[in-house]
Amino acid sequence: MSNDQAVHDPALFINSTINSIYELVEAIPGSHLAISYLKNAYQNDPFRVALELFLVFFAMKYMFSRKYKPNDNNVVLTEKEIDDLVEEWQPEPLAPKLTSYDRFNLEKIPVLNGPQSVKAKIAGYSKPLMNLATSNFLNLTASEQIRTKAIDTLRNYGVGSCGPPGFYGTIDVHMDLERDIAHFLGTDDAIIYAQGFSTISSVIPAFAKRGDYLVVDDGVSFAVQKGIQISRSIVRFYKHNDMEDLERVLNDIQSEHIKKFFFALLIILQKVELKKKFKYRLILDESQSIGVLGNRGAGLTDLYNIDAKEIDMIVGSLANALCGSGGFCAGSVEIVDHQRLSGSAYCFSASMPAMLAVSASEAFRIIEQQPSILKELAERSSSFRQVLSHKSLEPFIYLESPDINSPSPFFHIRIKESFLQQLPLATVNRETEERLLQDVVDECALQGVLVTRAKYVYEQELNCPKASIKIHTTTGLTKKENDKAANIVKVAIIKIFSKWRK
Repeated sequence: MSNDQAVHDPALFINSTINSIYELVEAIPGSHLAISYLKNAYQNDPFRVALELFLVFFAMKYMFSRKYKPNDNNVVLTEKEIDDLVEEWQPEPLAPKLTSYDRFNLEKIPVLNGPQSVKAKIAGYSKPLMNLATSNFLNLTASEQIRTKAIDTLRNYGVGSCGPPGFYGTIDVHMDLERDIAHFLGTDDAIIYAQGFSTISSVIPAFAKRGDYLVVDDGVSFAVQKGIQISRSIVRFYKHNDMEDLERVLNDIQSEHIKKFFFALLIILQKVELKKKFKYRLILDESQSIGVLGNRGAGLTDLYNIDAKEIDMIVGSLANALCGSGGFCAGSVEIVDHQRLSGSAYCFSASMPAMLAVSASEAFRIIEQQPSILKELAERSSSFRQVLSHKSLEPFIYLESPDINSPSPFFHIRIKESFLQQLPLATVNRETEERLLQDVVDECALQGVLVTRAKYVYEQELNCPKASIKIHTTTGLTKKENDKAANIVKVAIIKIFSKWRK
């Protein structure tokens, strides 16, 4: 066969090339063994042969390739070019530029001159203001009994262990507080966390995981929302405090034949029967109700006369009515023990300072020894609501919980939609409402009462509530002072709202 014929006939050319390569390979000593191995292997497992050949070629390419050097292509700059680049460089700001609304919010933050009390000393005001802006419902911040215990504990134990509870962070006063909480609520056991916000956001992912179902009130707090997000569970929301809608959601889940583990998270408890009917675990957030609701101050279970053991997990904050710090989760021994290894905020945070644990324990004892302060608080709240339910305020505002006999010691004042429509403005948005309410807050401060707007992280809130002023009633004010403060708020609302409407 001539070379010209091989070139013109591709099949003959390929065949002759393969034969030539084969002859060259056979000339290599020991090559017949490799060829025999490949023939047998190809017959038994052709895929393995292809993979081995690929690995051989890859290894050869790697061995004979030029080494990669990251600085090979560097451009060498002259000193003048470097100076020019440095001069032209403009750094990005460390923080985004404040908007006018951000600056407005920062300027309106009150500054305390001294410790928190029912008569707060605020920078810029010559006289103390009656404090309705903090959750010091029972005026325990003024308790000499708690203060003395805290000072003694500080001298005995120091400030804190600076270690997590599972290592060397737990001491006797922490265990005492856990027993006090369990005894006060009527549960088998309890566990304490060092931060109130991290408590519920750690408890939820400790028990719920991807694939589980969470049935959640759409009015839950921001901390609960973060716990839900961390758990990566499937979430179904129901309307705030609407038990009929809750039952509808549970029926929908049941109709889908879902057999997976699921929870329900509630802010206001009305029916535990749904828990038994649909067989779910119930998590109850008592952050705002512990220490103030019920005949004993034991929260919602006490208020509705429900055995606390019917609730799988009772979670709450110790930083509100109890004037302590951190949070707790109460339930069965198994529920509590699981968190000691699976609660992220428990395992990876420093334990609560001993003096704060003792302060919380002492607060529980005061509430148990003086149950009359709970009745006194309810009277203050009822009296305040009665003043703000006056007919003169009907065109302007409404109370989130208008029932004068409501047991809650705090409530929200919100602007009526009909009033907003009367404002002589081209557009009325969230910022407009906030500025209007801030004018009321400023007017109240001028008249001797400290109140505050409810603050939210608007960009991250799932279902951000309407703008409002929060009122926290307290037993620290006498009945006369409480009524005076209520009338000051009432007059301020009428004055500012009338001014804005013109």
